[in-house]
Amino acid sequence: MEIILKQDVANLGSKDDIVKVKNGYANNYLVPYGYAIIATESAKKVHAENRRQRAHKLEKIKADAAALAAKLEGVTLTVGAKASSTGKIFGSINTIQLAEALNAKGFDVDRKQITISNEQIKELGKYSAEVKLHRDVKVKIDFDVVEE
Repeated sequence: MEIILKQDVANLGSKDDIVKVKNGYANNYLVPYGYAIIATESAKKVHAENRRQRAHKLEKIKADAAALAAKLEGVTLTVGAKASSTGKIFGSINTIQLAEALNAKGFDVDRKQITISNEQIKELGKYSAEVKLHRDVKVKIDFDVVEE
């Protein structure tokens, strides 16, 4: 069954994508919860017109994301954490702390846009994370975890 996504759905697609899914997934989950609509011929025509009208707005959003990515390219963050004498952190470093560090440097980035490459950071050291600013614009940032 073909559907038109009304918002981003993880592991499926982004808003306004036309994708094929199984009938049960569409009828029991995506359509009732408002994540998608069924792609009939009339819905496809309306969708095409809406995309055409929004094309220039999306280009501006992508350009803004690319400009922010260029600024973030050389940024190295320093995140402080309480640690033991052996270098083990009490707790772990997560995306919330990285987003706060980026906001402190003047970058408006939501924590949901950040993905840490390692599963859990529980030791002092150097790590990297990926910031997804747009579906086509991603940037890697490096950060150091130091003892407070």
